[in-house]
Amino acid sequence: MALSDRIHTLGQALLQRYGERVHKLAINAGFTCPNRDGSKGIGGCTFCNNSSFNPQKQQHPPIAEQIEAGRRVIARRTGARKFLAYFQAYTNTYDDPALLKARYDAALAEPDVIGLSIGTRPDCVPTPVLDLLADYRARGFEVWLELGLQSTFDATLERVNRGHTFDEYRQALAAAQQRSLPVCCHLILGLPGEGEEQAITSLERVLAAGVEGLKLHPLHVVKGTALANEWRHGLYQPWTMERYIELAAELVVRTPWPVIYHRLTGTASLDLLLAPHWCNYKWKVLNGIEQALARRGLRQGGGESPQQQIARRTA
Repeated sequence: MALSDRIHTLGQALLQRYGERVHKLAINAGFTCPNRDGSKGIGGCTFCNNSSFNPQKQQHPPIAEQIEAGRRVIARRTGARKFLAYFQAYTNTYDDPALLKARYDAALAEPDVIGLSIGTRPDCVPTPVLDLLADYRARGFEVWLELGLQSTFDATLERVNRGHTFDEYRQALAAAQQRSLPVCCHLILGLPGEGEEQAITSLERVLAAGVEGLKLHPLHVVKGTALANEWRHGLYQPWTMERYIELAAELVVRTPWPVIYHRLTGTASLDLLLAPHWCNYKWKVLNGIEQALARRGLRQGGGESPQQQIARRTA
């Protein structure tokens, strides 16, 4: 049984919706973050790499060129012909709405780009930006608002210097829901001071608030971060791969089938990654999650088939 038979993945959801493969193409549109430019802070999150914000490294090719480069890579791997423009780097709603529109429009001008996935923070989604994204959706584009929450515990968010609260996430979610914008919530497993109990609670709170998509990430230590200093001094111990796999599988089981998993693990560039080294082995982690579910005879939402889950919830 494949991973997508046990977990409702974005790839399978898009395949069913469009009748062919749809891939994300990551884009760096040159934005920054309020937790770095002094609006909320200058240090950024403790797990964020500071060197990537060197002004000389903020130079980025035009969006059309980035899409073409990504298109060539995907063509060699899968031959997909439809794409989502994934505005991934930094905070992609943190700028003048007119400039945001110009960047989004540049991506959507590509004939094989069918929509947008916008990565941002819960405290950076003002009304004009939400209205802009809702307008794209009303015009028939696939649109996802990706909110980096990471944890629902304000003490944890403060400890890692996120610069926002869980309540700000709930406010952003409610505003998106009012416009029928699907939201993908990002959660990090293994944050300092958190264990399995906190991760499960965060998932339950996010599900109770209502969400269409989820991303799970293991916390990894990269060079040039405050977390790296904590790790070097023995103040933070990364999780083992086995611990992450078992918890990720447990969260999947607790997630209703209609919720779409956009990601189940995360990786870092080898030239930046300090620990844990298993974060470089994406497929080993994904296969481990599938095997953990198989051992228990479970899938997303429990032991029922997706059809049974949906029928029970709509009865």
